[in-house]
Amino acid sequence: MGISIGMVGLGAFGSGFVDLFKSHPLVDRIAFCDMEKDRVKHFAESDFMKHKFDPKDVYYSLDDICKSDLDAIVIITQPWLHAPQAIQVMESGKSVFSAVPISSVPDGTEILDWCDKIINTVKTTGKHYMLGETTYYHPEVMFMRRQAAAGNFGTFISANAEYAHDYSGAWGCSLREVYEHRTASTIGSKWPRILKEKYLDKGIVPGPMHYPTHSVSGPVSVMKAHALKVSAIGVKPTGYDDHFEKTDGALGGSFANETGFFHMSNGSVFTVREYREITSHGYKINVFGTCGTWRDDKWYWTRRGKDLPIDQTPEHGEQELTPQEMRDELPHEVTEAFMMAEDHSLSAEDVKNMDFTPKGHGGSHPYLVHEFVSAIAENRIPAINAWEASRYMAMGVMAHKSALKDGEMLDVPDWGNAPE
Repeated sequence: MGISIGMVGLGAFGSGFVDLFKSHPLVDRIAFCDMEKDRVKHFAESDFMKHKFDPKDVYYSLDDICKSDLDAIVIITQPWLHAPQAIQVMESGKSVFSAVPISSVPDGTEILDWCDKIINTVKTTGKHYMLGETTYYHPEVMFMRRQAAAGNFGTFISANAEYAHDYSGAWGCSLREVYEHRTASTIGSKWPRILKEKYLDKGIVPGPMHYPTHSVSGPVSVMKAHALKVSAIGVKPTGYDDHFEKTDGALGGSFANETGFFHMSNGSVFTVREYREITSHGYKINVFGTCGTWRDDKWYWTRRGKDLPIDQTPEHGEQELTPQEMRDELPHEVTEAFMMAEDHSLSAEDVKNMDFTPKGHGGSHPYLVHEFVSAIAENRIPAINAWEASRYMAMGVMAHKSALKDGEMLDVPDWGNAPE
C-alpha cells in the first residue's frame, strides 16, 4: 500500500518535481494545486498521470487541498509563504515537503520564530517536515557523509563552503529574472507591497546570509555538528551592479556579500561565504580532518597510528572520483521508475539495462523525492528534518545580525537533535 501526495505550486520549479513524485513506486495517488488554473490543467490532462490521478484531486487553494485525505503535501510556492503553509499542512494532519528556505523574509528574528513554530508543530501534530535542500544530495556531500560515518575523517579541524550567485545572471540562473517571474503570478504579485510596508519602510532589509542552506548544509550534515557562535562581516554593494540600488535593498539587502566565521559544537571552525555581487557562480565545499580531507574536489586520506616511528611516512593517498562513484545508491525499482519519468516514451523493459544519471541541481532531485516519499511511507523522520533545517537557517540569521554589528560575536540558537 503506497501513499498519496499533493503537489502545491506548479510553476517553473515545482513542475520539475511532479513527474518524479508521481513515478515513485511508493506513491499510489497524486493531486495538483495551484492558483493558476492553467498550470493545474496541464498536469490533470496529462496521459502520463492518468493511472495515479483522479479528476477529483484538483485544487486551487491550499485551504482546499488541506481538507483532503492526502497523506502528504509538497510545497514549492513563494519563499515567503513556505513556513506558514508548512504549518498549515501539518495542522491539517499531513506531512510536508517544503522548498528552500524555511522562510525568506528580511526580518531574521521572524525567521527564527518560524523555525521554532515549525519544530513545535512537528512535535504537537506528529507529522513530518522535510526541507528540500538540493546541496544535501550533491555527490561529494553524499561521499563525505559515508566517509565521516566510517570515521575516515578522524577529528574534524575546519570546513569552508561558499555559494556565489551574481544577480547579473552572466554565470547562470539570473536572480533578476527569478524575482520578476515570481512576482508576476497571482500570489507573487502581492509580495512587493508586503515587502515594502512590513519590512523596507521600517528599515528591515535582508542579506545574503538569510539564504544559507546551499552553503551550510553540506559541512553541517557531514560533521553532524551545529554552530555555537558566529562573527560575520558584510560588504556593501560596490556599484558594480546597479541592481542593488534599483531594488532599494529588496533583494540584495544591506550587504551584497557576507562572510561568516562559525565556532562549531565539535570544536571545528567553519567559514561560510554567501556572495551576490561577484564575478562567479557556483557552490564549493572543503572539509578538513586529521585523517581525511575533501579539498578542491579531491579526497585525501592518511592512515596513521600513535606508535608509528617519527621517521616513517604514514600510508596516504588522494582520489579524484566521478559523480557516479560518489553518489549513494538508489533502489533499482526507483531508478527505473525515474528514468521513465524523465522520458515518457520508455517502457519498463527499456530501462532494465539502462544506467541512471540523476538530474536537477547536481542530480539531487531524485534523492530528495525518494527520501521524502520513503520517510512518509515508513513513518520515520526525514533526513533534512525540522531540527536539521532550523540549524541551517539559524546560522545564516545570526551571521547577518553579526554583520550588521560589525562582526560582533553572537550565539547561535539551537533546538537540539531530532528525536530518535
